Amino acid sequence: MKNTIFTGAGVALVTPFAADGTIDYDVMAQLIEDQIAAGTDALIIAGTTGESSTLTEEEHVEVIRFAVERAAHRVPVIAGTGSNDTAFCIALSQDAERVGADALLLVTPYYNKATQKGLYIHYKAIADAVNLPIILYNVPSRTGVNIEIETVAKLAALPNIVAIKEASGNISYVAKLMERCGDIIDVYSGNDDQIVPMMALGAKGVISVLSNVCPKETHDMAMAALQGDYQTAAKLQLDYLNLINALFIEVNPIPVKEAMNLMGMQVGECRLPLCEMEEKNREVLRAALAKHDLLA
Repeated sequence: MKNTIFTGAGVALVTPFAADGTIDYDVMAQLIEDQIAAGTDALIIAGTTGESSTLTEEEHVEVIRFAVERAAHRVPVIAGTGSNDTAFCIALSQDAERVGADALLLVTPYYNKATQKGLYIHYKAIADAVNLPIILYNVPSRTGVNIEIETVAKLAALPNIVAIKEASGNISYVAKLMERCGDIIDVYSGNDDQIVPMMALGAKGVISVLSNVCPKETHDMAMAALQGDYQTAAKLQLDYLNLINALFIEVNPIPVKEAMNLMGMQVGECRLPLCEMEEKNREVLRAALAKHDLLA
């Protein structure tokens, strides 16, 4: 097995925006400090939850650089640098390496709907262009393409492809993935409602949206599972299931940013085309937060 980037709970951190739409680095600094203080095991910057699709190239690199500087090696900083343009992905990944990221998270190319051969060539080209460890990101509901298990196995033979964030939601796929590739690549849950089931099958942890609002609880859940205390882990999974569901009542990261604002974190709105929540969904989210005494 290759070196593991992290075990436990990594937060897929939101990107906070000021009222004028620019990145609010003061708030981001506070979010990073709060996450580390609460026990979060890794910071995932400029991923889907960080609204990477609406960051400019300059913002994308700067937000990674800022997180690296602020984290100061206390936890790994994993940069989301995936794209559906291989050349751009290589350039952005090299920039992330230059500014000090510890690893890369690379979503499958979206919209293009590459073949399995194309996925392999895409990822290999990036892996050949950087020295950082790479986490593949399989989320077919958002990208339109699934990484087949044999493709994962083939990619795992490349020295710096070390892990996969698996967010298909298909637990049977996860079981087959662990059976075929569990001894050659680390697996992280990409779904907060499947942290404990996936870790019971051998996953090393989670890359989590829930951690934005409940960092300690998410860390504790993952650590309990890592230590084999599945009674404690399962209780936490089930206790927070209603909140997890509420955080995905609309497309991520709309609900989690709304939740954080309701908690007083002032992370701002999402950039268009993501917009404010429907009022009926906001009330569901508010009720879930109130159940856990999280409202400001």
